[in-house]
Amino acid sequence: MKGFEESFEESTWPRRPEPEYLRRSREKEAELEALGERIAELSAYIQAATYRLLVLLREFDERVGYGDFPSCAHWLHWRTGLNLGAAREKVRVAHALAELPRISAAMERGEISYSKVRAMTRVATPANEEYLLMLARDGTAAHIEKVVRAWRRVSRQEELAAEERRSQSRYLQAYTDEDGMVVVRARLMPEAGAALLAALEAARDQLYEKGKKRDGAAEVYPDQRRADALGLVAEAALAGGLDPGTRGDRYQVVVHVDEAALATENEEGESALEGGQHVSAETSRRLACEAAKVEMRHGANGAILDVGRRTRTIPPALRRALAHRDGGCRFPGCNLTFCDAHHVEHWADGGETKLDNLIQLCRRHHRAVHEEGYTVEVLEGGRVRFRRPDGRGIPDAPPLPPVEEDPVTEFEKLLAADGIEIDPRASWPTWDGGPVDYGAAVEHLLTLD
Repeated sequence: MKGFEESFEESTWPRRPEPEYLRRSREKEAELEALGERIAELSAYIQAATYRLLVLLREFDERVGYGDFPSCAHWLHWRTGLNLGAAREKVRVAHALAELPRISAAMERGEISYSKVRAMTRVATPANEEYLLMLARDGTAAHIEKVVRAWRRVSRQEELAAEERRSQSRYLQAYTDEDGMVVVRARLMPEAGAALLAALEAARDQLYEKGKKRDGAAEVYPDQRRADALGLVAEAALAGGLDPGTRGDRYQVVVHVDEAALATENEEGESALEGGQHVSAETSRRLACEAAKVEMRHGANGAILDVGRRTRTIPPALRRALAHRDGGCRFPGCNLTFCDAHHVEHWADGGETKLDNLIQLCRRHHRAVHEEGYTVEVLEGGRVRFRRPDGRGIPDAPPLPPVEEDPVTEFEKLLAADGIEIDPRASWPTWDGGPVDYGAAVEHLLTLD
């Protein structure tokens, strides 16, 4: 005798039509699944395209295609609009991949993301790249980041270069938010950080003592005390109150220059540092662009007969106006804000110290204009034009070329010509959601070291 379910299935009873809401729900789920697969496929193509970009970038850097710029990262920042920090990472990863064929091949096929590759290349070697690649295929980018951070903390090789890396990674960033508040973020060397914290503690204690005398004042929270303390430290530094010596004179480089050495048409005259080291006349002209000037009259035997008052080449008010107008280095592609004030026509040649004759240049490009043969001229409307030593102009960043056809279709053809097929699930991780044994991963990496 057949079972009830089997008999029911073979029954000729008419079936009820599927409810409309269930049909629409199933169609919507299928549509969303197809959309998700397309997103995953396009992401895989982006990873493959990024690999091609890194290969070209490495060749461009090796052949010094960036020319006038301080580095390939600065050129990439200028030419493509990429953030300078991200540009530096791109160049670093591009060079690291040259020694990692397995990771390179996987990224070329769209199997692993740039985020995973960026993390792996911080520690990857030919000896451990296969294991790292296995971890990348099994887990997420967050897993790889955590494994790499844990491994770097215990790696014996990393200890040898830790001090240099710390030095290269120091920074201080500041910007004004939409409320007009200044937001500061910094990464300091240990000794600089310790000095800052000690200064903040001292300033906070001073503010707290003053604050105790005020009755009815609103409660000030610890974070707010530290913010107020930082302002007090800055004000004291500007006022010279933190300098136990002779204020600003402790922090200066003295250059002795004959007036003749500053004239462009005169190759005579002496130019030397305080310790006697000779510097070129053009270096003296660069330093004299915004230096404090003290005139000394010497006798025939070298004895000092008279010392004049120290005067600033560029008054503080003019310097503030210059910083407000330029906002940083005017050299194309340079975004540095710590700059010198440069006289387009040097004051020793009769150039006036006024806003129309001044521009801001970072130390690197200030040196290029004075000592490396680059020239700059001010055009109508306040625009400036830089020229290379051979006379060729340095333009502002040209626009990126337009993409006239579907970039994905074109890239599909390009990859197909190389025998590479992209699958929507190429980068699908095999992680099942369970706990990850980071300790075991780090221990195995140490055995491959």
